[in-house]
Amino acid sequence: MRFVTMKTEEQLDMQTLHRVRDRLVGERTALINQLRAILLERGVTAPQGRSKLEQLLAAMFADDENRELGMLTGRIRSLVVDMRAEWADIDRRIAAFETEFVARAREDEAARRLLTIPGIGVMNATALIAAIGNGETFRRGRDLAAWLGLVPRQVTTGGRPRLVGISKRGNKYLRKLLIHGARAALPSLLTRATPLGGWLRTLTAKVHKNAAIVALANKLARIAWAVLRHGTTFEANAAIAMA
Repeated sequence: MRFVTMKTEEQLDMQTLHRVRDRLVGERTALINQLRAILLERGVTAPQGRSKLEQLLAAMFADDENRELGMLTGRIRSLVVDMRAEWADIDRRIAAFETEFVARAREDEAARRLLTIPGIGVMNATALIAAIGNGETFRRGRDLAAWLGLVPRQVTTGGRPRLVGISKRGNKYLRKLLIHGARAALPSLLTRATPLGGWLRTLTAKVHKNAAIVALANKLARIAWAVLRHGTTFEANAAIAMA
């Protein structure tokens, strides 16, 4: 029988902070999408990217003679102004959470050790510690990767097993953070003369880039487990052995 380790109050607090921040990010995305739709209905096409949309709105409202601003009625102009203010408030709240995560990561010795791993930032480190503590619930790194849904799913037909996409089971939030971290770290890791870099170069030569990113996320989860469980820091030359 497997038992789940009880979380400390600090872990529960951190997990709650991450959940609230994730909700705010979702609300901001929904607000931006609605803002784009409102502009598009009036013939104003906004470029992709949050910062580019911000620049477009700033340019529109900086000049009363702006052609695109003239395509909006007075009521819609005031509505867009209100939505921009709401967007700025959500940004401020999200930034406050991120500042708190940075401060807590600096104070936590385990988080500082996780930050030595490429692709593991403050968000990943604090979320991992909040979810698994020192990793003693899992016997090995692969168990953590399986819990995160980062391992291949097996389909058997006619007595012949076949590996397909990842299972996507378990903690969706942590899986998302690790995949984002792997995507950000992949370009720099490919250029490094380390076992992890060599493994990635071999892998990317055989599979699609997205598959390599998920495989790297799996590897990062295993390395994170080893770092937490054994109280060590990341060693680039021992990365494959640790995982």
